[in-house]
Amino acid sequence: MTRTVADLVVERLATWQVRRVFGYAGDGIDPVLAALRRAGGNPEYVQARHEEMAAFMASGHAKYTGTPGVCLSTQGPGAIHLLGGLYDAKLDRRPVVALVGQVVSTALGSGYLQEVDLHALFKDVCAQYLQTAFAPEQVPMLLDNAMRTAIETRTPTCVILPHDVQRAEAPGEIPHAHGVVPSSPVSARPRVLPDDGAVRQAVDVLRGGRKVALLVGRGGAGARREIEQVVDRLGAGVTVSLVGKPELPEGPDWHTGVMGHLGTTASAELMSGCDTLLIVGCNDPWTEFYPAPGQARAVQIDNEPRVIGSKYPVEVALAGDARETLRALLKLLPRNPDRRWHGEVGKSVERWREIARDRAERPADPLNPELVVRKLSDHVPPSARVAVDVGSSTYWYARHLALPAGVPAHVSSYLAAMGCALPYALAAKLDAPDRPVVALAGDGAMEMNGLLELITVADRWRSWADPRFVVLVLHNRDLNEVTWEQREMEGDPRYEESQRVPDFPYAAYADLVGLRGLRLDDPKQVDDVWEQAFAADRPVVVEAIVDPAVPLLAPHLPDAKVEKIHQGLEQETDDAGAGENVAKQRSDEGHEGSS
Repeated sequence: MTRTVADLVVERLATWQVRRVFGYAGDGIDPVLAALRRAGGNPEYVQARHEEMAAFMASGHAKYTGTPGVCLSTQGPGAIHLLGGLYDAKLDRRPVVALVGQVVSTALGSGYLQEVDLHALFKDVCAQYLQTAFAPEQVPMLLDNAMRTAIETRTPTCVILPHDVQRAEAPGEIPHAHGVVPSSPVSARPRVLPDDGAVRQAVDVLRGGRKVALLVGRGGAGARREIEQVVDRLGAGVTVSLVGKPELPEGPDWHTGVMGHLGTTASAELMSGCDTLLIVGCNDPWTEFYPAPGQARAVQIDNEPRVIGSKYPVEVALAGDARETLRALLKLLPRNPDRRWHGEVGKSVERWREIARDRAERPADPLNPELVVRKLSDHVPPSARVAVDVGSSTYWYARHLALPAGVPAHVSSYLAAMGCALPYALAAKLDAPDRPVVALAGDGAMEMNGLLELITVADRWRSWADPRFVVLVLHNRDLNEVTWEQREMEGDPRYEESQRVPDFPYAAYADLVGLRGLRLDDPKQVDDVWEQAFAADRPVVVEAIVDPAVPLLAPHLPDAKVEKIHQGLEQETDDAGAGENVAKQRSDEGHEGSS
């Protein structure tokens, strides 16, 4: 049969070593779907339950693999549904290419069925590259540019394919003619090195500090050894952003854990006590948790100069890859013999670990979510991949889950979109079927998206080399993070109509679709349930019935915000012990009489 432009599209994706395409069918992409069928699984087509899930899978694929994720949808409603996942990729700086169908070219502008102005729709989320194909000879160049741009800018791009262009006969050789632009499916990343003079200035700042702190983000990936050497040279303490958490094991006494609203007391104390700050590959938005402006002299390392100084006043800017730049610093950086600050940091870390343990072991009705996540640390396989949803599960992950060295974990960070954990987890599992996957989600996120993608898990798990796919659902019948935000940020009581999550039998649902469900409501059973989950012969949903009254408080929360929380709680007819729990947590941190 005639080779079509749709066949050319699929062939070009394979040339770019795209291993799978995430999508949902529609008549606007029928020619591309037919070409994928003819290609025999190179690339593989993965059907999500919704186009937004396909885009989240593409974003998750990019996060776990570092290579572009590709999603496919029809025009109109299908295209509109992609936006959530594409914005997740845009805000978290991950390469994704969206291939989107469109009505036939001759109908554009007529108000045709499912006709949407796709350029207007995608002009922000795919701002770096957004093009429509109008001629067969144009298509290879558009795909190459979309892939290159996504890789280089680490953002989503989009190629729109009208139905008639997909069906057109593919050109043989691209003609050497005016107005026809040849292209190659190749890309490369530069090696980014810092300026030598700036390195010397940075060394002067760092060697002059008595209380040095490092803030490490995702950009510190691959530089663990160099970070540890810098810490040793300076007697420094280290905190990480939420997305930087997987980059450094949290065992050493200089590692204070995650910074920010969902971070640790030790990290808050590190930031408030330091006189010098080295920011490594981090652009964390929680600026109120940085040192106060003027408190610390700052050096920032990033391979994107545009982010340097964007969150904190920086004295020396080092534009370069983290590992290369830290190595350059280490050549000139002397060892600080004064270890007093190191000792202070260690004591702060020890206090936090006692606080975290005590909080997890505190009785709750019926189960403390902190305990459930903390105990998971003892059972995560060393080859696992972890996906975390947005909500209270993010807090407990940040504070309590100790990741084995080398275990990646991802969350929708800057977009903070609920419902990301299951599509992320599926992308991780499909990329490496021989590796266990763990997903953490609240009941709100599961009802938003997760239950849909459990159907996909049930459909696919029998083909996986390792069937371990463990989903934790924190079932508290409450949109818990927003409930606590209503109290803390507004001084309002919990609004039942907006916050109640309908009760649902998550474990029984898992059993219904052919998976295994484990219901957990007794703290004495936590370890046993985790053992069962990771020993099962199929994917498992652990439904943990947890207490919504366990507070989601920032470390060392200002008194004014505590007063707002109590103001909100006093207006609730039954706060289920939440007020007492707030007082206990404040007392943990040395704030007496805070209730």
